[in-house]
Amino acid sequence: MRPSPSSLARASHLLLRHRHRHRHRGHHHRHYALSFPQTLIPSSSLRLLSSSSSDSDADADDLRSAVSVLAAELLASPDASDPSPILSSCGAASLLRRSPDGSASVHLLSLLKPRPLLALEVFSWRRKLGDAAIPLLPEEYAKAIALAGRARNVDLAAALFADALSTVAAEPCLYNALMSAYMYNGLTRKCVAVFEDLRRNPRCGAPTVVTYNILLSLYGRSLLVEHMEAVLRAMDETGVRRSIETYNTVIAAYVTAWRWDRMESTFQSMEAGPVKPDARTHLLLLRGYAHAGELEKMERVYDLVCEQVSEHETPLIRLMICAYCKSSDPERIQKIEGLMKCLKDDEYRPWLNVLLIRVYAQEGLVEAMEQLIDEALKRNTVVTTVGVMRSIISSYFRCDAVDRLTRFVRLAEYAGWRLCRSLYHCKMVMYGKQNRLEEMHSVLDEMENYRFNLTRKTFLIMYKAYWNVGRRSEAETVIGMMWKQGLGSPQDAFIS
Repeated sequence: MRPSPSSLARASHLLLRHRHRHRHRGHHHRHYALSFPQTLIPSSSLRLLSSSSSDSDADADDLRSAVSVLAAELLASPDASDPSPILSSCGAASLLRRSPDGSASVHLLSLLKPRPLLALEVFSWRRKLGDAAIPLLPEEYAKAIALAGRARNVDLAAALFADALSTVAAEPCLYNALMSAYMYNGLTRKCVAVFEDLRRNPRCGAPTVVTYNILLSLYGRSLLVEHMEAVLRAMDETGVRRSIETYNTVIAAYVTAWRWDRMESTFQSMEAGPVKPDARTHLLLLRGYAHAGELEKMERVYDLVCEQVSEHETPLIRLMICAYCKSSDPERIQKIEGLMKCLKDDEYRPWLNVLLIRVYAQEGLVEAMEQLIDEALKRNTVVTTVGVMRSIISSYFRCDAVDRLTRFVRLAEYAGWRLCRSLYHCKMVMYGKQNRLEEMHSVLDEMENYRFNLTRKTFLIMYKAYWNVGRRSEAETVIGMMWKQGLGSPQDAFIS
């Protein structure tokens, strides 16, 4: 959403007000630069001194608010547009001067993370200011390098890193940013090479826990579990304390690698150690238990984070539903329907809809199954697996609903769903049981239209249908057709 003129006016007003405040505050500092006993200082001056920290906090809040307004204005601009006019009109240079520690610039680039190319354009503009007595800081370069990685431009990330080493002090954050850029783009060897360069650089000191966390994430994403565990041992040997991010990264890697035993042991070591699990840890456990089909453990973890999952972690809701669909839990339908209430109407997923069709078919809940089928057809979802189709067929067969089956087959043919010979054989069997022999015989034409050859089972279904109603001549004709097709002897045709 584009910021309103009133928001931009407020940001400009904040900037002017604080310029005026800084000018007047300088005079106060000159009067009270010396240290006096508290009893000799007027009470009004004491109030002034005690309010200095609160004024500083207010300045920081106002600066962040102004930067947020500027970021919103930039994000509302069209793609591939030059951000310079917006930066100039909003007084971005003045905002940066108010933040000598670079926090305003870093905060601005962080807010522009959803559009990394735009953020890099802003950083390019910021580099020009670096030549105008507003020096760049390592933290700003680090943020730009990471953004270049997210923009899939690792060459730019490497160029910014090289420029930073020649412009500002070599800091671990620069190496960490380049490692993140390589990790994000799957360049494992380059990421490890940057780590080795950091270890060999005496000016930067030892790698930090952030550095090791990046390595852990790199190996975890690549399913290199042994390498990841070697990094953990190196951390312990060098005295680098594990952080909550360390544990969460390792647990996420074990979940990705389906190493459920290692996932649980890592969690147990957290509970026994100084770094306790947080909400993200429990969310990772929930994902792992859902994939593993450990429903009891999954439900225990879900009880701890159910509110957060319901509000912000919709993919985990779908994953839990998937776990119940694959289980034999006698109450799975009730649990599935309880979780479905947490999903919004606009969060339709074709794969989940098809999975639910199969579950309801297996449970014999025909009406609910047909509602899901209609939803799939409405959204042009195409079922391509024979297993799902056979589950639907079996559901209709168990309740002897041949007319419903006929309707479904017609819809499936029209929608391009995966057809199979079992669909038509089931129709023939059900028509035969109801003595609707003419309709049974018409199914042969449908099979021919969709190029399903007649098999031995096809003839046996017809034979039994005719034989059971006493129509011996038609049954013998079917036997003759079987002989002609080379599908067996008459003795094999008799079915008790």
